[in-house]
Amino acid sequence: MSGVLVEVCLEDLAGVRLAEAAGADRIELCSALSDGGLTPSIGTVAAALRLSSRMGVTVLIRQRAGDFVFDADELAAMVADIHAVRALPNPNGVAVGFAVGALRPDGSVDAGATAALVAACGEAPVTFHKAFDQVPDRAEALEVLVGLGVARVLTSGGSPSAVEGADALAALVAQAGDRIAVLAGGGVRPVNAAELVRRSGVREVHLRAVTTVASGSQATSRYDTGEREVTSSAIVAAAVDAVRGVAA
Repeated sequence: MSGVLVEVCLEDLAGVRLAEAAGADRIELCSALSDGGLTPSIGTVAAALRLSSRMGVTVLIRQRAGDFVFDADELAAMVADIHAVRALPNPNGVAVGFAVGALRPDGSVDAGATAALVAACGEAPVTFHKAFDQVPDRAEALEVLVGLGVARVLTSGGSPSAVEGADALAALVAQAGDRIAVLAGGGVRPVNAAELVRRSGVREVHLRAVTTVASGSQATSRYDTGEREVTSSAIVAAAVDAVRGVAA
């Protein structure tokens, strides 16, 4: 990859168009980002596939908030969600992938559950999401994910932010080689994205690009505080500009 790929995490449909126009390469489509992100509705995914004309669309598959230790019913629901997304029309032929993750109670990768999710994804590329930052041995976990055919891992290197974890990310990049991509996420901003890429060697960065806007309603309630978060095209464009041209 000659350039650095920018992935924008979002839950607003208007943000799909805005992110694409601002130069994003891929989005991670979620719901309930206030809970760390959950599977978006099938209608939301269908709409995003209509709205994106060139960007890749990665769909988060996470059945509930909380830990990443899933029972058989939760795993079956996530597998069903993957199949439902794969059955959707893709009118513009954009690349569709999935972000998944499952852990054992001790924090290690649940290889069996992850294998079931990867199998459900078929040929679609799979990202192991930030559950990776909870594993006790990231080097060992990376080898497990390579063996399972996972395409990339989203991580801050186990630190609160990707910049703080830059050295750990660099170690993962060196270990990964060309077998699996390391997608740096966690506190990535236009002001630190270039530094992160230079220090860690990652070729993909993941960020939320949010701004707060006033609610469309004049009435407020516990469900509508009078404002909401939406995707900012200016922040996306600034992040794209920041990493453009950073030497490989």
